Amino acid sequence: MKKFFVVLLILLLTSCSTTSKQSTVTAKESSTFAWSKCHKDFQCAVLTVPIDYRNKSLGNFEISVIRYRDPSQHNRLGSLVINPGGPGSSGVEYALNAEFIISPEVLERYDIIGFDPRGIGSSTPIHCLDAKEQDAYISSDPKPDNDAEFDQAIKDTQEFVNKCVAHTPNISHFSTQEAAHDMELLRIALGDKKLNYLGFSYGTYLGTLYAQQFPTHVGRFVLDGAIDPSISIDEQALVQATAFDKALSNFITDCHKQQDCTLPADATGQYFIDLFKKISIQPLKADNRLVTEGMVVTATAAALYDDVEGWPMLIMAINEARDGDGTTFAKLADAYNGRETDGSYISNENDANVVIDCLDWNRNKSNEQIRANISKFAKAAPVLGPYIALSGITCNELNKVIGRAPNSTDQNTVQVSKTATKVLIIGTTQDPATPYAWAKALHSYIHNSRLITLKAEGHTGYGRGSACTDDAVDSYLLTGIAPRKDLNCTQ
Repeated sequence: MKKFFVVLLILLLTSCSTTSKQSTVTAKESSTFAWSKCHKDFQCAVLTVPIDYRNKSLGNFEISVIRYRDPSQHNRLGSLVINPGGPGSSGVEYALNAEFIISPEVLERYDIIGFDPRGIGSSTPIHCLDAKEQDAYISSDPKPDNDAEFDQAIKDTQEFVNKCVAHTPNISHFSTQEAAHDMELLRIALGDKKLNYLGFSYGTYLGTLYAQQFPTHVGRFVLDGAIDPSISIDEQALVQATAFDKALSNFITDCHKQQDCTLPADATGQYFIDLFKKISIQPLKADNRLVTEGMVVTATAAALYDDVEGWPMLIMAINEARDGDGTTFAKLADAYNGRETDGSYISNENDANVVIDCLDWNRNKSNEQIRANISKFAKAAPVLGPYIALSGITCNELNKVIGRAPNSTDQNTVQVSKTATKVLIIGTTQDPATPYAWAKALHSYIHNSRLITLKAEGHTGYGRGSACTDDAVDSYLLTGIAPRKDLNCTQ
């Protein structure tokens, strides 16, 4: 998962358009890979896919693909396609770190394949804002408190949407449903009988949609940091808001055990509500930048993704803020938003995240109805709930521009009843971005699956210090045999 709040930024990045029938793709539809050496030890290629699978006369998108083949590879099992989440995160960039993501035993048996889904990174891109406009965007008011601020937020959102449409041809064809279809062409081009896949966070939804469309081609599938595909976008937003507030409460409890924590002994979530309000009036400073409320809220939530590195940085940021210093808050926000120290952005992740999310979830509430829902969110999640509650406004404005009518429902009820291979699902009990309840729901949704429950803080489970989890995943990828029953693991 990527975004989680704010009027202009988007909460969840999952898709709702589905089909209960298996799609048909023939080998002649796929590209013929011509691998070329790149990034020293890697090979790169381009996959050509239809812009619109129902109207191929529109032309093609180009999908960037990268392959890592370990020098010690032996007894090759095929390809393992990996996705880091998002939507908007580059699978190509992620695969460049394959040696740090995948265990040596698995690396020696698979080609590791990363790809940038349509609209992302070096594939045919979604583009909305330049660097200066991005700076203004992430610094904007994340929580309008009166009619004037709400009206300005609508105006800013309309300007953002208009820029996205103006700069992105075929903007209505960047959905996750279509990206999942692209993965079938990728499988064919790779020459694999089945698709082996390791998807994190939003990548679990990409994998779920693939399994819906192509169940007989599902190979060894690991879905880590699972998303529940069956709940409505409003339920999804509310559950995530509650999970982030819970993670913040856990952080406060842990902070009091640390020597460098200066939070008051009786600190609760109200401490952060007051902090955000204070910064909305008087922003912090970091070098020559103002660190605004929106940046600090982003930084706080970003720190909650990782209790090992993020929580200590949040303590540091809070301590600095007492003196008006926003240096560490800025670092956290910049890392989350992909902003470099020179003011440039490493990718189009923020733009792609918003557009893909809107295409995936066709909301059915008006802007005023969304605004009226703030009190419900604030009651369930007092700290971050009010920021998350307004996340659907951008999609309403995009729908108007592209002429898409809202649906009466945005729930996905088409379960995956049978796959060729048993799917492995991982849920971390205190995951703020993809709450554990979603892993349990996806386990029920994909009937032929096993669930690994990791009792821990932070986002996702594989490669985060749990030998129980890592060993189960590696064994499954190497043998194709899932655990005989659901597992419970700890770090």
